Amino acid sequence: MNRTIRNIVIVALFTVGGGWLGIWLNNLTGNTQPPMQSLGALVWLTTPALSGILLRALGGDGWKDAGFGLNLISGWKWYLVAILVYPLVGLLTFGLASVFGAISADGFASQGFGAYLTAAGVMLGGSLMKNIFEEFAWRGYLTPRLDAANVHPLLNHLIVGVLWWSWHLPYYYYFLDREVLKSAVATSIPVFLLIGLIVMPPTALLFGELRLLSKSVWPVFILHNVINALSMPLLINGFIKVDGTLGVIFTPTNEGIFTSILFGVAGWMLYQYRMKKMATA
Repeated sequence: MNRTIRNIVIVALFTVGGGWLGIWLNNLTGNTQPPMQSLGALVWLTTPALSGILLRALGGDGWKDAGFGLNLISGWKWYLVAILVYPLVGLLTFGLASVFGAISADGFASQGFGAYLTAAGVMLGGSLMKNIFEEFAWRGYLTPRLDAANVHPLLNHLIVGVLWWSWHLPYYYYFLDREVLKSAVATSIPVFLLIGLIVMPPTALLFGELRLLSKSVWPVFILHNVINALSMPLLINGFIKVDGTLGVIFTPTNEGIFTSILFGVAGWMLYQYRMKKMATA
């Protein structure tokens, strides 16, 4: 087996299995801590990124395409994209949802916009550490290594999206507090997980193309944190309420179907731009 493919398979196995291994460790040790403060949660969070780092250091992958550099001078516009894409997508989705009566935003009127900004700041603080491990697994390792293996870009992002979704399953099943999860979703949990499988690949397309264009993990890290900080408080803190099926489709949160379509469109545009750039290089 080709070394690059072998290493990708190893990271994929750790990605799929790491969370379940963490749950098993908690059960074995009789963990009494909240799940997200446990040894198992640490195993779940770190396994994909650490396996990729070890394979770069010891498995022959090297560090050339790791994306650790900031590339601020040559890639400043990709940082701008990272900061602006979700606010634009979120506002457009929010506007359409309001027109169709798919959501109500009474929470903004009752709590005030300042309360939303405070909640977004708290969410941002909680996301920073988690997303370091996420992005140095998916966009720091899997996306560039699949690219190095000459996997077609669209298949690359599909594979990453499905693995990204599978990595979240133990989180939703066990590590995340069930009441927090229920407050953050507008459907039953099984439907939420199915929707997650639908929305992850378009999101991975946007994230992956931003990573490949910028040649850095950091713009994607910023984008991921902006999405989490701005979208997650909307439902969790009651700033919006989703009404019916249209609400599930048009929710401006990051699991919204229309939001993911817009992410996919943005990712497709970046992909087309990158292909034209490569063709003229």
